[in-house]
Amino acid sequence: MSEEKQEKIKGNFFQKVWNSITKIEKYPDMSAEGLGRAFLYIGKIIAILAVVLCLGVMFQTHQIMQEGISYLQNEFPEFSYHEGVLDVASEKRLTISEDDSYVGRVIIDTKTEEEQEINQYINEVTKAGSGIVVLKDKLILKNQAIAGTINYSYNEFIGLMGIQDFSKQSVIDYANSSEMITLYISIFITIFIYSFIMYLLTTLSNAIFLSLFGYLATWLARIKMRFLAIFNMSIYALTLSIFLNILYIGVNIFVDFNMEYFEVMYVSVASIYLVSAIFLLKSEFMKQQAELLKIAEAQELVRKEMQEREEKEKREQEKKKRQEKDKEEEKQTEDTEKNEKNGEAPQGSNA
Repeated sequence: MSEEKQEKIKGNFFQKVWNSITKIEKYPDMSAEGLGRAFLYIGKIIAILAVVLCLGVMFQTHQIMQEGISYLQNEFPEFSYHEGVLDVASEKRLTISEDDSYVGRVIIDTKTEEEQEINQYINEVTKAGSGIVVLKDKLILKNQAIAGTINYSYNEFIGLMGIQDFSKQSVIDYANSSEMITLYISIFITIFIYSFIMYLLTTLSNAIFLSLFGYLATWLARIKMRFLAIFNMSIYALTLSIFLNILYIGVNIFVDFNMEYFEVMYVSVASIYLVSAIFLLKSEFMKQQAELLKIAEAQELVRKEMQEREEKEKREQEKKKRQEKDKEEEKQTEDTEKNEKNGEAPQGSNA
């Protein structure tokens, strides 16, 4: 495989998703790519989550519109809207129970401005699981797939469309027209931006928490790692939890489903991934240390063998030199004895 193709696979988003879920041994390599790539990766996943949430809200919005049109025509009192303020012709609050509404409990009260009373309405729809509180200047939306509530000021999504005034009949006429597409697009963009920012901040805070937990795990495992490297690994460890959250949101679009302790499971799954990656890294480190130790031992054996061989060769050379010297001395002795026997004076004498 060419280096160019390897780089392409390395930077592939879907390959990273697969590796983050099924190959925790890849975490150190992905973490080494840097904080920028980790942020880009998590940003793409959060964007997917935000799109799923937006599609779910759009689907529910369409159902609300269909129910709302029927309810407006037959049962709802007259109302009017002018420059960000909604006025319903009813002195008492209107309540639609969760059994009669697709979105849960709906509470309508455009007369109150008391925070205590508004908080009571929010608590009611929270206990019901989901619902909407309609006030004079905003909507408060509660959904089981969303932590907390979402506030929509009328000026945010109605004023941006250039609508300043409407009445009951004009709303019915508008809801039956093709201009509803503009409203859906406006709602989609607003919810996408809001949910993307909120989920990104939540995910990064979870990554910081996991990093602290992972740093403790490295201390227990006696591995020295930079906090930034652990933080990058924490981002990849959150992958499965985020996709489970996406699945959870998708199910809630069609089924009123509430999983208790989902947040605990969300963090627990990511923690298991991160700790597993850290201890796997510890195991790999120990294997490398063992291999290095074996290599060092083998090198020491080779060194000793070479030293012994050199010493042996040196001894043989010295022995050879001694033998040659002994032979030369023997030859000189023989030559001297031979000359004496033949009556010749020794070489070099002054006789």
